[in-house]
Amino acid sequence: MDTMVHVPAKAGSNDNSWLGQIRTTLSLGIPLIGAQLAQLGIHTTDVVIVGRLGAVTLASMVLATQFLFTILIFGSGFSMAVVPMVAQAFGRGDTTNVRRSLRMGIWVAVFYWLLMQPAFWNAERILLALNQKPDVAALAGHYVMIAQFGILPALLFFVYRAMVSAIGKAGIILFVTIAMLVLNAIGAYVLVLGHFGLPAMGMEGAAVVSVVVQTAGLIFIVAYVQSFEETRKYELFVRFWRPDWRAFFEVLHLGFPIGMTLLAEVSLFTAASLMMGRIGTLELAAHGIALQLSGITFMIPLGLAQAGTVMVGMAHGRGDTTAMVRASVSVTALAIMVSMVCTAMLASFPAYFGSLFINTHTPDAARVLEIAASFIVIAGIFQLVDGMQAIASGLLRGLKDARVPMVLALISYWPVGFLLAWVLAFPVGFGGIGIWYGFLVGLGTASALLCWRYYRLLRSHMKMAR
Repeated sequence: MDTMVHVPAKAGSNDNSWLGQIRTTLSLGIPLIGAQLAQLGIHTTDVVIVGRLGAVTLASMVLATQFLFTILIFGSGFSMAVVPMVAQAFGRGDTTNVRRSLRMGIWVAVFYWLLMQPAFWNAERILLALNQKPDVAALAGHYVMIAQFGILPALLFFVYRAMVSAIGKAGIILFVTIAMLVLNAIGAYVLVLGHFGLPAMGMEGAAVVSVVVQTAGLIFIVAYVQSFEETRKYELFVRFWRPDWRAFFEVLHLGFPIGMTLLAEVSLFTAASLMMGRIGTLELAAHGIALQLSGITFMIPLGLAQAGTVMVGMAHGRGDTTAMVRASVSVTALAIMVSMVCTAMLASFPAYFGSLFINTHTPDAARVLEIAASFIVIAGIFQLVDGMQAIASGLLRGLKDARVPMVLALISYWPVGFLLAWVLAFPVGFGGIGIWYGFLVGLGTASALLCWRYYRLLRSHMKMAR
């Protein structure tokens, strides 16, 4: 039987001064931001290298990765649920529940991957049912059959991130992700295109590299956890086969709404691209440029939001409302300052930033950049509200609050954001810019509602602490 063991929380975690909270935010947030950017770089590298094989191969790659990403993003909700569970247990100095939460997080990740096997094996049929071209669907389906073996280590990697983040070792996440980026770039260059005497494997090579990279990342972080006394004491693999159904169902209970929220947001942007495609090819290209820019800048508040989950979770575990308040304010203030700088830059130089993503010498480039400039200005403002809703979501997860935020987000994204985007784009006749206006209002609504929800819960905790 597991026995309750209490350990002191990380030294710096009890520093409730404003400077201490800002220092903790930066020490956690900067590595997590870097890791998010490096992860984005892995996808970008794949697109650039596979794009050299031709339009059909690139289209198949995009289709396959979107198929896998949809499955991964929902499953990552269960892995992300482990973060506040571990953070709160760590804040209490409760080694046993840190171990149980991580162990059951691993269990859930494995069960989810097994549950998704029918989708992986029938990827080509599913894509054909969605009216995709047979040659593209066939290539994409073959890629999925191989690359799906990288989904499980990716989910398990997310689970292990919970531990190293909670104990203040987020820097290892950045190190591992950068190593994965380098390994992916080298592997794709060698196996996809065929260099150093090896045959060109095309998309099949890209799938193999993906599995190798994700597995290597998992092995590295597991080796790190098992190599140091500070993390080895959690004995993650002791009686690994023994279930803890309370922790198991807590992962499911918390992870499902997180996964649904993530899936709802991802599907919203997919719907935006489909609507933009109805308007025109040039508008869709301009939309893609604006989305790429907003996606890069979004990595900063997303990393800070992950830091906020850990900081609030640890403070909540200790019952330290002062730390909860100051951690919340510190994370939010830093996110607002960074977002305002990004907003100003995008709004001031939209044409310049847009030109970084297109060959300006092509015939349609001038028109695409003209359309993209207006989208990028809106994307700058969009970045501010999207960042705030990410921060609010992260802080709420630190309190293990996910179901109400899921409902608030779903209402904001679809009945508000999507419906307004469609109305402004088509019946009103604003076109592409109407889609961005609609989503700006939708994300702004989500930001306001989630911030309000967190404020109410924080006030409640403060009253109970008096």
